[in-house]
Amino acid sequence: MNRRFDPRTLAFLGMMTALVFASNYARIIMPIAIGGRTSFTLANIVCVLSGLLLGPIGGLASGLGSALYDLTNPLYAAECWVTFLTKGVMGLVAGLLVRRQAREGELSYARCLVGAVCGCLAYYVLYFAKSFFYDGLLVEGLQPGVALAALPLKIPASVFNASVAIIAAPPLALALQAALKRSGLTLRRA
Repeated sequence: MNRRFDPRTLAFLGMMTALVFASNYARIIMPIAIGGRTSFTLANIVCVLSGLLLGPIGGLASGLGSALYDLTNPLYAAECWVTFLTKGVMGLVAGLLVRRQAREGELSYARCLVGAVCGCLAYYVLYFAKSFFYDGLLVEGLQPGVALAALPLKIPASVFNASVAIIAAPPLALALQAALKRSGLTLRRA
């Protein structure tokens, strides 16, 4: 049997996917004047947490849970594949940055914080590229200058979402890791 995908890891991967999906409902959607909409959401916490707890394979839970949410909402269904990639990168990057330390022993707050920051940065680079190319140019049919001018309207929600994820995910990861360890459960990180 492949050690990366033992039953415990698969169960935890499924649980994190479900948590990412459910956390996407904690959202306030705000229309913006040019280029569509933006949201305040708590889902980024769980996306980063997936990577911190599961390693790079946590990106699968981040992407899949978010894409499944998109499929349940007509506003987002057409872009579920983009969400799968962008949110998946958030968990993947966070997981890559903690993988070595997690394999050698316990996670540290500093490493989790670096993973959360880098995961959020990677996501927001992709999110703003998607907002410009996909939302602005392709879907809305905006001129490049107008699509570019619409991006600053998404900054407040993006800063809020990233800040909340960066603040909340590292202590949650450490607390959950300690609880798993006390209960005799360990996760194999890919």
